[in-house]
Amino acid sequence: MKSSTTISMTHFGTKHKTNIFKSIHKQLFTEFKKGQMGYSTIAIIGQSCLGSAAAMVLLMGEMNTLLKMALLFFVTIFCMAFNGAVLAQLRPLTTFNLLILSVVFNTLIILVHIL
Repeated sequence: MKSSTTISMTHFGTKHKTNIFKSIHKQLFTEFKKGQMGYSTIAIIGQSCLGSAAAMVLLMGEMNTLLKMALLFFVTIFCMAFNGAVLAQLRPLTTFNLLILSVVFNTLIILVHIL
């Protein structure tokens, strides 16, 4: 192999496409990690209020009772998972991802029932 005459290929000229969601997630996570104690405190208050609003909208809506209770279960579990992650001082990435999951799910529940 030492006397090989092949030219090694580099990928210097190729453009690597990055996913915009991964880029945003990385930037937000970096900021969250810097001030984790303060952001976690604010996030507990905010996502708990959002979860309460989602629960209220679910209970006020006209829907099959079994489906309503199943969605209410997930709203509660996602909110409690984030609160538990903060209290247990889990890794910042786990805590941040649970926050995103909780906020997105609760926001979708509210938007679906409003529209």
